Amino acid sequence: MRFLNMVSLFGAQAMIALGKVVNPITGKPDKNLPAARLFIDTLEMLQSKTKGNLSADEAKVLQATLTDLRLMFVEESKTPLPDAASPTPPAEDDPKVKFHKSYGET
Repeated sequence: MRFLNMVSLFGAQAMIALGKVVNPITGKPDKNLPAARLFIDTLEMLQSKTKGNLSADEAKVLQATLTDLRLMFVEESKTPLPDAASPTPPAEDDPKVKFHKSYGET
């Protein structure tokens, strides 16, 4: 039962990161594809590490969860983020900014 709870937990976190479920902290759907990818990758790692050691039901739930999340990830990857989701970099003279990173651009 604990394994299925863990799969459910990672699946729910991935769905929040995909913007499919309202984020309980912000109260609105937030899209964070790198976070979603991390949860999906974690479930994939669990699948490979537990191969042959799961009951038929556990393997079935894990596979179904991964299939659903992968499809949702592909779907969400195709839709652009709203402009508000892409933050503008702070101004060079912003007093809150302590460090500036440069990649050779002038």
